This record gives sequence, structure tokens and C-alpha cells, in this order.
Amino acid sequence: MTFSQSREPVPGPEPANPENSENDAVRSAGETSPHRWGFGAFLLVEAVLLASAAFVGVLLSGARTGESVPVRDVLIGTMTPTLIAAATALLITRVRGNGPLLDLRLSWRWDDVRTGLRFGMLGVVCTTVGAFVWTQAVGEENATSAISALIEDQPMSVTAAVVMFLYLWLLGPICEEIIYRGLLWGAVERLSWGKERTGRIAAFLLSTGVFAASHLEPLRTTLLLVIAVPIGLARLVTGRLLGSIIAHQVNNFLPALAILLTALGVVAL
Repeated sequence: MTFSQSREPVPGPEPANPENSENDAVRSAGETSPHRWGFGAFLLVEAVLLASAAFVGVLLSGARTGESVPVRDVLIGTMTPTLIAAATALLITRVRGNGPLLDLRLSWRWDDVRTGLRFGMLGVVCTTVGAFVWTQAVGEENATSAISALIEDQPMSVTAAVVMFLYLWLLGPICEEIIYRGLLWGAVERLSWGKERTGRIAAFLLSTGVFAASHLEPLRTTLLLVIAVPIGLARLVTGRLLGSIIAHQVNNFLPALAILLTALGVVAL
């Protein structure tokens, strides 16, 4: 005898839903364990920055024979401490956290690039106006930065000038943003503020002030505060680090170009 058996359709795999995939990604990111570094990590990086600057300064001054600072020493003394400090910050996120991409909110998004460009242009305007007012207040003889003072009346080779230009325009801002609006910002947000927005505003205010003060140029601190505000706003609005990096690079382009032309002897600051 043959018995007819009712065959129920075997449920197949559900079609992929982009919205569900996006929700899964968000859920997965939310389940990532929080990083285990805080203010101690930032203080360590600052100590590394200051110690490496002092060590490099002593090392180079010991090898100096004349009164003028050699171009090689200017490049090493300007770039090395910041690079070492930024590398230390990245290492901390690896050892005590989830890595720099997650912990420092570092990811590539075109929206963040556009936002960074907008705030960068705002920063150029603010810096131009602020520099004019600051120059009138302190006098033209005092209206200079530490780097400008080093290269003043000291022509560089084309290679050295281009290296300095690229560092001041592109690489330097990346390192500084990793330290201040990456590591310090993350340390502030890690505290219990009750509301996420409160933590972000606190991180914006503290990172802006520390960024300006950490340059160790008391006469330029007020100007550096003006420069830092649009950069910090890019980080605050996007919630990620790329926006502030782009804004910082845009803001640094004209000063870096001026130093390039000065180093080549084309113009005088």
C-alpha cells in the first residue's frame, strides 16, 4: 500500500535584508567591550612627548658645534617627539583596548571629510581674524611661532623644506588629533556623565584647552584656543576622529605653505 504523505515546504534561507545587516553591525559594535584606558594613558603619552622632546633636545644640542641650529636638527626636533607620542597612543589602544579604529573612532567616511573641510575653512577664517587681533595685541616682533623662529633667516634645501611642509600640513595634524581628540577625548567620554552629550561637550572643552596649552607657547595660547575650536567642533559634530583630522589639515595648510616659502627664501615672515 502506498500512503500519501503531506510534504511541508522546507523553509529556505531568508533573503538578505540590508537593513538587518546594518542593525547587526551596529549591534555587534555596541557589544564590543569598552576600552580599559583613561586619563592615565593620556598622561603617559604627554610624559612621553615631553621626555622625548627633552631627550632629543639634549642629544642634538650636545652634537651642535655652532650657534645656529642645523636644518637636520630642526626636522628631527620638530617631528620626532610628536611621532613617538602618537605611536605610544596607538600602542595603548592595542594593549588596553580594541585598537585605534574602534577606540579612537577612526574610520573613513566621505561625510566626515566634507564636514572636516567645512570646519577647516571656518578655522582658516577664525585663524586669520584671530592672528590679526593677536598680532596687534602682542606686537609684530612677538607674533611668531616656535617653528617659525627656528627657520627664520635659515634657508633650507628643497628636500628639507618639503619634508617640513608635509609634516606641518598632513602628518603633524594626524598625530596631534590622535593624542588630543582621540586619546584624551576617549578618556573624558569614558567617565560617567549621565548623558552622552554631556560627555562629548566636556571632551570638547577639555581637549580644546589642553591642546592649546600643550604647545608650551604661553604668548600664543589664546590664538591656539581660537584655532582649536573649529577643529574640536568637527570632532563633536561627527562623533569621529576623521572630521577633526581633515579640519586640522585644512587649517594648517596656509601656515605650512608660508613656512615652506620662508624656508626656501622666497618670502620673509
